[in-house]
Amino acid sequence: MGWGDMEPPNSSAAGRSDTCFGVFNASDGHDNAQNSITSPWFSTAFGLIGLCSNLFALCVLLSSSRKLSSRARSSFLVFLCGLVVTDFMGLLVTASVIIPYHFIKFTWAKVDPGCHLCNFLGFSMVFFGQCPLLLGATMAGERFFGINHPFSRSTSISKRRAWSIVGLVWGFSCLLGLLPVLGLGRYTLQYPGSWCFLTLLPDTGNVIFCLLFALLGIFSVLLSFIFNTVSVVTLCRVYHDRESVQRRRDSEVEMMVQLVGIMIIATICWMPLLIFIIQTVLQQLPASGQIQMLPMEMQKMLLIYIRMVTWNQILDPWVYILFRRAVLQRVYPSLRPRPSILSLYPVLNPSLGRKLTAD
Repeated sequence: MGWGDMEPPNSSAAGRSDTCFGVFNASDGHDNAQNSITSPWFSTAFGLIGLCSNLFALCVLLSSSRKLSSRARSSFLVFLCGLVVTDFMGLLVTASVIIPYHFIKFTWAKVDPGCHLCNFLGFSMVFFGQCPLLLGATMAGERFFGINHPFSRSTSISKRRAWSIVGLVWGFSCLLGLLPVLGLGRYTLQYPGSWCFLTLLPDTGNVIFCLLFALLGIFSVLLSFIFNTVSVVTLCRVYHDRESVQRRRDSEVEMMVQLVGIMIIATICWMPLLIFIIQTVLQQLPASGQIQMLPMEMQKMLLIYIRMVTWNQILDPWVYILFRRAVLQRVYPSLRPRPSILSLYPVLNPSLGRKLTAD
């Protein structure tokens, strides 16, 4: 998401406010785009790093899932896998449109006069942007009930049910991304003319869609924060209890560390953009639709915030790669699980006790 630093479309296309090409001043953006510090090679390398990171994390996840017997851990890995697949596909889909534009420098109005490509790119930005936030909240909720209400269900959710939940999140995000195509708001080409996103103009449809997108994202982040905070407090209370369940709690702590890391990254990368969207559309409401173009300063700020969001898709896989017990125990040997009382005193094991009695 948000790869843009390219040459804007021609001024005639950009000036038509009734199409997807009329929300920024192309003549003002041309010189700025030329002086940009980024380049096609930078964006290509940036995209490859993100794709390789997610691909590597996906391989590690698949390898780990085959070795697990814990249903709680396996269902959590399913959610993580869904998150990594979402980030990977988000980078792949947007890069397949943005990077060729870097090198070909086609004219949007000629290649896409009906705005179909722009709508597809805008849909991709919304879909692959909202999915990680909703999946983060879903994982936080699943861990909250698993840690704080362990006896409210007989067993942890199965892999099939976990994948069904991931599918529901994808379906909901898809419906959200299709709203502009169905008539609520619209997707428009954004400064400097390389990417499409929701339109921050004060007409009713755009305001409703922008607020829906931003408030849903903020709600997901806040829900994740509440669930994760309560789960961490619960684990801190019980972590030093009976030694016989220490190994299981180590697994719970590992999952929570990864989940908190995902939440922190999502908060840092997404909250500035979501707050900016709300502030922009609410401040422009008194204009009653008279504004046909965002000020250049706001267009630049939107580009900066989108670049921050892009880092979310690149950093997410490294949370799992780096915050696994196998890695943490090499850095901090004191994190190695302590032996249980049964391993220290095997005579307490019932089967061993019966064997010794028989002998």
